[in-house]
Amino acid sequence: MLPARLPLLALLCLFAANVQADTALFSADGYRISLYRSPTPDHVQGATIIDTPALQALLTQTPAPVLIDVYRRQWLQGRFIEDQPHANLPGSRWLANTGDGDLTPEWQSYFVRHVYAYSGGNLARPLVFYCRADCWLSWNAVKRAANLGYTSVYWYRDGLDAWEAAKLPVSVAQPEPFE
Repeated sequence: MLPARLPLLALLCLFAANVQADTALFSADGYRISLYRSPTPDHVQGATIIDTPALQALLTQTPAPVLIDVYRRQWLQGRFIEDQPHANLPGSRWLANTGDGDLTPEWQSYFVRHVYAYSGGNLARPLVFYCRADCWLSWNAVKRAANLGYTSVYWYRDGLDAWEAAKLPVSVAQPEPFE
């Protein structure tokens, strides 16, 4: 009788290990906190996922959406360090490091202040968050904006990689000042 239980026990141990590994990927608030460059889901609560043609159509609307890049930039001794050049979609605002899963109060404030300024305080202003393909940073930022009450939130899931694959122009980027 014991040998018949052994496969079930092994299966339960494997399941428990997978659950433990998955919980290490997310904070208690549901933000992704590690392995940011890995396959992303095909949904996110509080936002609409868009591809390049949908983004191009959205850019023709009035008001135009605010494009927000959340790609990471090295931060050292209170300033951004340009360790490698970065480009983004023309007209984008770069809120570096605000897609991290666990933001300190200072980084959360940086995110909130800038998104509020870009939207003019209008919670219905269209906001498009992006990073790169297979990047959870933009998923976190979308979730964060939706949790702040923004209602027209879009996730350009494949981000800069898809834009460049479509041979569309990019601009040299600098992060928004951390004030």
